[in-house]
Amino acid sequence: MILSTKSIKKFKPYIFISLLTPSIVWLYQFIAGNLGINPIDELMDKLGEFALQLIILTLFVSSLSNFKILRSLQLVRRMIGLFSFFYIVLHFITYIFLDHFFNWEFILKDLYKRPFILLGFISFVLLIPLAITSNNYMLKKLRYKLWKNIHKLIYLVSILVIFHYFLLTKSDAIYPLIYLILILILLGWRLIQKIIKN
Repeated sequence: MILSTKSIKKFKPYIFISLLTPSIVWLYQFIAGNLGINPIDELMDKLGEFALQLIILTLFVSSLSNFKILRSLQLVRRMIGLFSFFYIVLHFITYIFLDHFFNWEFILKDLYKRPFILLGFISFVLLIPLAITSNNYMLKKLRYKLWKNIHKLIYLVSILVIFHYFLLTKSDAIYPLIYLILILILLGWRLIQKIIKN
């Protein structure tokens, strides 16, 4: 049974709401003071980890959409990918504004002294061209081959984000390790698909 385009379009609004909801809940919890003794760090952690989970979900959906019966999943892949960028932007803003209130001197020192901050910044910068080109206009403008090569950066970004996370929580590396294994499985699967296709 082929998953129809009509079915995906029907569920798209619900997927959108489910992806947006965590940001609203966490904002409410932050304002209400329900994020523990260190609410800014807690908010950053939640936003960052959810962004990483959405990146992995995007890659998973992308792999599934290569199967003919699941091709219509391409209709939600872009939305999930853009939501991952949305949460990374919120994560970035929380760090820049709420944590350091645009104190660029301190932020630059942070970049120099703490490698995980630098990895986070690099990941964010690399994601910008992916977000900008995630529309039909840019796909036509760049041509498919160039567009596809740009979007392959997502694998590099995902690994950088995982190492960013690992360096932040190296005392408890179980989750970064799980995410890394998932990324490597997805990357391996894409390579196998490419070999089969060729």
